[in-house]
Amino acid sequence: MTRMEAMASSSSLAISASRPGEGSTSPAARRLEINAAQFRADFDRQPFMIGHHLAGHRLFELPRLLALAARLPEDCVAYNAGNVAVAEGLYRCPRTGLSVEETIRRIEDCQSWMVLKHVELDGEYNALLDACLDEVQAHAEPLAPGMQKREGFIFISSPGSVTPYHLDPEYNFLLQIRGSKTVHIWNPQDRAVLGEEDLEDFYTSEAQNNLKFKAEHEPRASVFELTPGRGLHVPVTSPHWVANGGGVSVSFSITFRTPASERRAIVYRVNAALRRRGWKPTPLGRSATLDAMKYHIGRGVRRIKRAARP
Repeated sequence: MTRMEAMASSSSLAISASRPGEGSTSPAARRLEINAAQFRADFDRQPFMIGHHLAGHRLFELPRLLALAARLPEDCVAYNAGNVAVAEGLYRCPRTGLSVEETIRRIEDCQSWMVLKHVELDGEYNALLDACLDEVQAHAEPLAPGMQKREGFIFISSPGSVTPYHLDPEYNFLLQIRGSKTVHIWNPQDRAVLGEEDLEDFYTSEAQNNLKFKAEHEPRASVFELTPGRGLHVPVTSPHWVANGGGVSVSFSITFRTPASERRAIVYRVNAALRRRGWKPTPLGRSATLDAMKYHIGRGVRRIKRAARP
């Protein structure tokens, strides 16, 4: 999808509900609006827009989010300066010096972005996450069976803040609840942007800091405008960065993995190990036999490491 096509998709979004027999729910109960044909064609291949009915939901009001941040484990709340460069690196953003409470209360002017991780640990948010992902699963199961590791993330961002260039290991649907943001996203199969060694580094780096933004690749990105009631599918390992609009933004990221995505991660870890030993490993997807061998070897090594731990 080109930049122009993505912008056109954003400005003239046409969402159709699932047809009977395709996992549809009653319109009154439906949280998401998914075009079934587009889902089948583009899921985990390229980004596409969906609709949702969560804008204005009480769970995303700032006082409720402040209370949620207080209930979550400390390592599930991250907050950083938002006035940073695209190439800053997601995990290298500086802190502002504010507390969690101060960041949320002053989000309109503190130039920060915050993420509440693993909101599925909280009962109310887990129920909403499951309700949304149940609707996604009705479409995803024939394409990527075995939905697992359902996780939710809520992003709270100041006007004009930037989430730097990065990629993620999950299937993701980013739902815009409040405010607006612009997502610059690349096709995960574009090896001119994201090479095999980049993916190997991503799956083996603890901090995942190795992905480098190159400004010359920006014209290859698709650009989507997200406003309340709209969402974006982010395929696994799609590089992207986000620019917030002129108001406070709240977004709900609903994510999951499958046995296929976990196999992908293991194969890339094995390829990284082979490359460190001087081999030139066959890329994922070129040989089903080699991929299967690497997967079983990787699982075996992981079991041995786990058994050796005290």
